[in-house]
Amino acid sequence: MKITKLEEFHVDCGWEIYSFLKISTDAGLAGWSEFREHRRPGVAAAIHGMGALLVGEDPRAIGRIDAMLNSFTRAVPGGLNQNAAGAILNACLDIKGKALGVPVYELFGGAVRDRIPVYWSRCGVIRARCAEYFDGKVIDHPAVHTVDDLKAAAREARDLGFKAIKANLLVFDKNGGRQYTPGSARGPGHPELNLPEEMLDALIAQLTALREGAGPTVRIAVDVNFNYKAEGFRRIARKVEPFDLMWLEMDIYEPDALAFIRQSTTTPIASLETILGRRALKPYLEAHCVDVAIIDPQYNGVPEAIRMAAMCDAYEVNVASHYFSGPLSAIICAHFAAVVPNLRISEYDVDEVPWKPKLLTHPPVIENGEFVLPTGPGWGTDVNEDALRKHAAKA
Repeated sequence: MKITKLEEFHVDCGWEIYSFLKISTDAGLAGWSEFREHRRPGVAAAIHGMGALLVGEDPRAIGRIDAMLNSFTRAVPGGLNQNAAGAILNACLDIKGKALGVPVYELFGGAVRDRIPVYWSRCGVIRARCAEYFDGKVIDHPAVHTVDDLKAAAREARDLGFKAIKANLLVFDKNGGRQYTPGSARGPGHPELNLPEEMLDALIAQLTALREGAGPTVRIAVDVNFNYKAEGFRRIARKVEPFDLMWLEMDIYEPDALAFIRQSTTTPIASLETILGRRALKPYLEAHCVDVAIIDPQYNGVPEAIRMAAMCDAYEVNVASHYFSGPLSAIICAHFAAVVPNLRISEYDVDEVPWKPKLLTHPPVIENGEFVLPTGPGWGTDVNEDALRKHAAKA
């Protein structure tokens, strides 16, 4: 069996554009994966640059292809190159699973769990910053315009059986809600990344609403991304201690600073979703800077993500899978989460446009806050190419 072609598809799913990779073979089998081109321009070019060197190779030779991709990028590791290599490897895993007639997780020793605990990510956040899609315009669920609306979203999560939710900081005014993201150069606060006192007050008000809506048993996490410096993260961690969070999530490229934040608070700290590969992960583990390591099997590729999780296990750290893409990425995350013994929980975006599930022949199944592990060969689903083309992104 030989690789004959690599194709990319970009799909408009409302507030997101999802990107899919298809690898075809001369045996008629095709493998699929997802990658993140939206707001990460250049991944597709890297995929095709490396992929051209793999045409004619056997996609089932995962170890050899993994080594080749590593050699192609040794001088420029991580970043877009790791994202591209991960997408290629994940599509090859789909081919190998289909060729053997087994799920991908069987290629890594088999599942240790067949139901994956998930938390509702961006609970209420999408309904606030993308309110134009809700209130029956595209999606029937109510938009979030106020803190009280946020409380209702948390109550909905509890009623659906979710045991945990995660939110980001929102700013509410007469125009509704918007996400506060100076770390992404959107809105006030960039590039200084200071923590205004009013943002801290807003966070406490929102956490209070989430707790009232979700009730006492649903765990709450907060993700503040790259939006502050270490001083701001430390202030937030101390301020939210009374809420007994599942974790406070942050991104910072300084292991010692992150370790200091963790040591200064009783709030559990989660991080590392943007850290790519074992070599980059190692100094963070040596600094003992996280309670939960967040690993993305789409960005890293499932083989490297599993190796990263094993490293975390050696440091007595559990992992959570990062999910920030489309429906196939959610399936890929489930295969990763199924095989790593040191799993804490997995991320899942609940709010979606009506056509998102139709992109797959077997979309994700969530029951009572748990992801039901697919059992079919490969990822356990195929991609609906007609649906990809029907909802193709214009740019």
